[in-house]
Formats: sequence, C-alpha cells, structure tokens
Amino acid sequence: MSLFQFTDLKSFPNEYQICKNTGVLFYKKAKEREYKDSYFMEEYKNQYNKTYYEDEPNLRSLAKKRLNYLKKISKNQKLNLLEIGSAAGFFLDEAKKMGHNVKGFEISPNEANYSKEKLGLDVSSESFLNYNEEKKFDCIALFFVLEHFLNQEKVLEKIFSLLDKKGFLLLAIPSIHGPSFKNKKVWFESHPTDHFFDYSPKSIKNTLHYFGTEILFMEPMSYHPHREKGILGKFPLKLFYKQIANWLGYGDTLFLIARKRN
Repeated sequence: MSLFQFTDLKSFPNEYQICKNTGVLFYKKAKEREYKDSYFMEEYKNQYNKTYYEDEPNLRSLAKKRLNYLKKISKNQKLNLLEIGSAAGFFLDEAKKMGHNVKGFEISPNEANYSKEKLGLDVSSESFLNYNEEKKFDCIALFFVLEHFLNQEKVLEKIFSLLDKKGFLLLAIPSIHGPSFKNKKVWFESHPTDHFFDYSPKSIKNTLHYFGTEILFMEPMSYHPHREKGILGKFPLKLFYKQIANWLGYGDTLFLIARKRN
C-alpha cells in the first residue's frame, strides 16, 4: 500500500491535494523540468542578486553551520556522507575538510564537472536513483532538492535504502508552516513551478516516521518577522519572534537532522 494517498484540499482544490496519511501537500500545477547551468547562474541571480558561484562564501559558511550541527549530534564521528543535488560541491568540500568520506550526485553536468575538476570530489552527474552499488552511507544530505521530485515515495524509498542503520538524514525544505503561506495570493503567485510537494514540520515528521526515522533537530533556516501578519508579528510577541519560531518550527524554510532507528 502506498504511503501517499491524496485527495483534493477543500480550501484550494485547484492548487493542492493533501495526503490523508501524512498531511503533505501536492501542488497540482507543478511541472518537471531540466536543471541546466542557467539554474545556477541567471535563475539563482534573479532570486539572490548574485550567481551561485558569487555566493560561494555564504554557501560555505552555511555548510559549516550544518556540519557543526551534525558533528554535535553524531558525537564527532567520521562518516560516509552522500549529498543528493550537490551542485558545485561546496558542502561536500567542507565535509571532506572535516574528515568525512564524501560522494555526490548532481544532474547538472557543469556543476558536477566543477566539483570533480576544481575540488577533486567524487561526484556523478547521473541520477542517484540509478545508483546500485551495495555500499551504504552513514549520512545522506538533501538541501532544497526533495520537493523537486514528482515520484516522492520512490525517491524516499531509495534514500532510505541507501542509508545505513542509525544513519543520519540532513534535510532542508520549504515549509508551509511560516508567515508566507498565510498570504495565499502572494504564495500562489510566487510558488515555484517545479516544486511538487510542500511540507510542514508535522507532515515531514509523519513522513519520516513511516520510514523508521525520527527527527533529532529542527529549526527555521531564516526568520522573517516583517512577513508576519498574525499575532506573532505584534507587540509584545514580536520581541520573542525568533525564540517562538524555533520552538514551533515556524518558518518559510526548515533545516532538520533525523536518524534512522535501525
């Protein structure tokens, strides 16, 4: 029996279906696309006012932050680490510097080649779904990748088949449990056309639980109190916005570390 069982969301039947088992939302208007070099250049610049490569210092700083979280939770273990959607390899390079044995999958040939030729990393430009070696990994990382897959259950089954016992999952995803989702007009106007699934802290917890995995750490990746139109954006709660957001997992994006139970 399939984990994901979808029915139209009553409040937005033209846009969303909701899974009755997990609560995850399926965006009905999303379409599959190719991720070429322009994704890391023009598209990235349109969103962040700089290309992916111009943003390297910030991306490496973020990688170190994520790896330090992992270091504390894993008690400083040296891990066999796989990143799915490894882009130009900045996260993998920082993980390698920390002593981890790393491998990546990146479907954009230019970024995969940069990882191999410039950084000396083991990165393949084929889909990780085609990976059929017996080797398993102590840690698998996906940062804003999961939501791009149409066949979500197949992808998750593959991920957890590659994750060893007691292995760690590092995941960053957009979230509907944040201030932006409250403004539905803006939300749907700006919703990426290649994002098939929208999670919340509760629905990602339910999904990972199905695969025998528990969340050890979760927090918003960023804080946007200026977007908050509800009570959390008003005095005096606004003074404690970050603390409350961390407690509730309330943000437009989430970062989490989970661990496979067996």
